[in-house]
Amino acid sequence: MPDTDALETLRAALEVFARERDWEVFHTPKNLAMALSVEAAELLECFQWLTPEESAAPDAKRRLEIEHEMADVLLYLIRLADCLDIDLRAVALRKLEINRAKYPAERVRGQSRKYHEYDEYEPGDGG
Repeated sequence: MPDTDALETLRAALEVFARERDWEVFHTPKNLAMALSVEAAELLECFQWLTPEESAAPDAKRRLEIEHEMADVLLYLIRLADCLDIDLRAVALRKLEINRAKYPAERVRGQSRKYHEYDEYEPGDGG
């Protein structure tokens, strides 16, 4: 069973971290979203030019870089959610249900198309 308090523990630690540095003024939703985008790009850069096989089994140095970038993405996302008073766990579970409806397993198994590329899609079915 996953630790349901893990996000709350990280949220509280990030709040203290920002407060100790007087960074709350900089942690606006716009700035945090921009920083999140930058960190996501840095994560992507870790995989740039790798073959699929190399990306699935990075060496120790690259793996550490990937871990650090993934942590940055997660931390900025949690901080952004906190600033907007969004319960990430709740919205992620809701989004999973939306995706389950858009991508029923029996219809999409083994395929990578977007929901709107299926014959049965009707505009307005979701996004």
